[in-house]
This record gives sequence, C-alpha cells and structure tokens, in this order.
Amino acid sequence: MTRSANATWKGGLKDGRGSFSVASGTITNQSVTFRTRFEDEPGTNPEELIAAAHASCFSMALSAQLGERGITPDAIETTCTVTFENLTLTKSVLQTTVRARGADKAKVEEAAAAAKAGCPISKVLKLEIVLELTVA
Repeated sequence: MTRSANATWKGGLKDGRGSFSVASGTITNQSVTFRTRFEDEPGTNPEELIAAAHASCFSMALSAQLGERGITPDAIETTCTVTFENLTLTKSVLQTTVRARGADKAKVEEAAAAAKAGCPISKVLKLEIVLELTVA
C-alpha cells in the first residue's frame, strides 16, 4: 500500500505561499504560508497535519489493542498536541479518553501503552511521546 500527496511553493519563504493536495482528493489545494506555520494566522501547517495523523493513528491502534483484550470501546477520543521549537518537533502529547463500559482499567492502560509503542505514526516520529489517558 502506498499513499501520496503533493505540494507546491511559490515565492520566498516569508512572502510566498504554497498549497498541497492528497491523492485521495479529500484535501485539495489547501493553502499554507509562513504566517500559518510560524505565526498565528488561521490556516493549516505541516505540524498540525502530523498532530492529526498521530491522533487518528493512535486511536485506531488503541482500538485494535483493546480488541485483542476482548474490549470493544464505545468511543476513543484523542487530542494530539505537537511541540515545534527551534525548527524541530520535540514532543507529541496524546490526551486520550476511552469510554468502554465495564472494561478493566488495567487492561485499557496496557492496551494504551502497546498502542503508543506500536502505532505506525509513533514509530516514525523521533520525539518524546506523552500519553495522558482517562478511562471513563
């Protein structure tokens, strides 16, 4: 399986602008600028996309790990916050709430630890990954 995206940048770093699209067509010609990446101008940036990828990948991996332990969650809600400093991604914080009626908390925690280590996005990121887990 392969996945792809393309990006175009026109102009200088601070005054230029770029756009990107993904092959599936779900994101097309999404704008990105210096100000959306390094300042507070509304719009997306690569770091936000990495956070979205990590949150969704981790949630899916956690669902799989819970299933291996005989637990079917009602919901897994994950917010991922990445820290970008000195032109380096340094930390990814996964704040996750698992709603699984009657589930053994220790098994959920064990599944979450396995998902954190085994999620494909976690594996590719070379940074500190913090998991803040709530079992409801």
